[in-house]
Amino acid sequence: MEQRITLITLGVSDLARSKAFYEALGWRGQEVAETVFFQAGGLGFVLWSRDELARDCGLEPTPASGFGGIALAHNVRSEAEVDALLAAVERAGGTVTKPAAVNAIGFYSSAFTDPDGHAWEVAHNPGFPLAEDGSVTIPDFGGLA
Repeated sequence: MEQRITLITLGVSDLARSKAFYEALGWRGQEVAETVFFQAGGLGFVLWSRDELARDCGLEPTPASGFGGIALAHNVRSEAEVDALLAAVERAGGTVTKPAAVNAIGFYSSAFTDPDGHAWEVAHNPGFPLAEDGSVTIPDFGGLA
């Protein structure tokens, strides 16, 4: 398997509400066959019914409850961008779950959930440089353990 991810699909309970949330953050999606597709840098980000997604994966749909064991991350170029994004998240109906602050590792970060409880980290981390197109470069941790 090649080391790459092409699509991330979030199961949502209300497609229209989720589409409106992400569009309020400035994303532009295309609704096709009861899904919404967003181009997110070099990968696709998809919203789809939680029950339909479960069935498509060969799983039984279960109610959403609590932390699902995954967090998405959005790195930005400055601390001011972290703060601005958090304000937009709250206006759009998301919930800031961790206020922005310098974390234990030394970079500025925060966390929020979307209307379905999907967790996102927002961070300004100069150690993970962003290219002009927004792609991130994972540093060489060279021997850190």
